[in-house]
Amino acid sequence: MHISTKDIGKMKSKVKKSKFRHVWEFPGFRGWTVIFFGFLYVPIFVLVCYSFNSSKLAMVWTGFSFRWYKKLFSNDDILSAALNSLIVAFSAAPLATIIATFSALVLIRGGDFRAKEFSNGLITLPLMVPEIVTAVATLIFFATLGINLGLTNVIIAHTVFCIPFAYMPIKAALEAMDPNLELAARDLYSNKTSAFRTITLPLLTPGILSGFMLAFVISIDDFIITLMVAGGGSTTLPVYIYSMVKMGVSPEVNAVSSLMLIFSIIIVTLYWLLNRKISK
Repeated sequence: MHISTKDIGKMKSKVKKSKFRHVWEFPGFRGWTVIFFGFLYVPIFVLVCYSFNSSKLAMVWTGFSFRWYKKLFSNDDILSAALNSLIVAFSAAPLATIIATFSALVLIRGGDFRAKEFSNGLITLPLMVPEIVTAVATLIFFATLGINLGLTNVIIAHTVFCIPFAYMPIKAALEAMDPNLELAARDLYSNKTSAFRTITLPLLTPGILSGFMLAFVISIDDFIITLMVAGGGSTTLPVYIYSMVKMGVSPEVNAVSSLMLIFSIIIVTLYWLLNRKISK
């Protein structure tokens, strides 16, 4: 049987097209994916399940109960730490979002200037620097200046640390925005303030909200920076959980961790939904 060169070319083309048409077809990819997600999420699932354990021992199941959630809401120390976390997050996230919004407007809409790329890199640098380095540097800064304002120290540190997290979605929203809309408003005799208020700000609002929520969840979950700069009476929930874990994992720790997990999932889900709206 004679096979022409043309037929061989067609067969090669079919092989090339059929080989690894989907990522799942890579050898071993399914198995490693299952292992990865299992390693990542099974411990979280176990933690949530054992938060409903009626036993005093964290990993000995004796029955289903809301006992530790009831005890959690009657623990004044945990409630105080949770309140501190909310105060810090609701203070630092708006401040970081405002600074990030003005920074994005200057860098994206402010035209070209000599230090533009340097400024952009400076804002996003904390994303690449290890958090422990930022924490130690902040602690040294406060100690050198003699700043000891309790919870205000944590708010200042979180504000600075959260700026790049708020900046990235706001910058993305500005870059996706059509600048011709602002020019059209100016052509219709609208001044800069009016054009910003009626055109730019409404279109930028999903990005600002995304930046706020991302900064909020980063702030409320932060441990390392808070541990370094927090003074007496300014313990936040992650730091309090750490102090509880040092004495041994109890179902109460599982319960408070589960509540933080649920809260974070809600915030991240809202962030994802707003990001989808921006991308559209």
